[in-house]
Amino acid sequence: MELIENSGVFAGRFSRWNANDSLSGYPWVENIHAPFTPVRRALPMLNLAVISSAGAYINGMDPFDITSRDGDLRYIEIPVEVEAEDLSYSAKGYDPKAVEEDRNSQIPIDRLLEYQSNSVIGALNSVWWSISSHIPNAARVADELAPAIAERLHRYEVQAALLIPASRLCHQTLGIIARGIEQSGIPTMTIAVDPKLTDMVRPPRTAYYNGELGSVAGKPNFREYQLRILDEALRWTETFDQPGSRKLAVDLETSVEAARGER
Repeated sequence: MELIENSGVFAGRFSRWNANDSLSGYPWVENIHAPFTPVRRALPMLNLAVISSAGAYINGMDPFDITSRDGDLRYIEIPVEVEAEDLSYSAKGYDPKAVEEDRNSQIPIDRLLEYQSNSVIGALNSVWWSISSHIPNAARVADELAPAIAERLHRYEVQAALLIPASRLCHQTLGIIARGIEQSGIPTMTIAVDPKLTDMVRPPRTAYYNGELGSVAGKPNFREYQLRILDEALRWTETFDQPGSRKLAVDLETSVEAARGER
């Protein structure tokens, strides 16, 4: 299965796009079918990978290039031991304020380490993957970046991957990468706040809610909210029996909390 169906059509439209920052006239990818790999291990037994497109890099490293027409096709492997204060962000298409205030709003490493210590998941992989927040050339994502990341996940013997976009364009980028990972035999879950876009790209599994770009994993400094998003999304990874998209209940539950004066 092609990661971009009718890739020649996309390539032709992309070559004519005027590369504006607002993405006006951008030729968004549209797929009909999606690959699917069933989960073969229960959550408490699997090694979970995290892939973030917030453009995070370790201080002292070269930042991602967010000015190039194609985008920066690199990935960075960041050990889970790296602290939030040691990270900077190449942000485009989203406001980095939330992730700078609380990394877990976009890259929930601390929340997932809690899950690991409580045996909700078997293990959080020893490194997580960071990619650029702005990669307009979807064809290169499909041809270069998606297979490269899938290969690294297999080397780490990952059994499932959680993908968290930061910007609108990230929803497309990570949707394509999720398709590549799933096609390689590793199940995925993508958390989204722009379901119309992910429905166009067709990643295998999507959990969406009415959140904000730049804090897709939950509101900053609101641990319970972040855990609620992760808990439902991760548990759905096991229950999907075919490609699809489901809405999280986090909005309703948080509204009830607010009405009670709990938040």
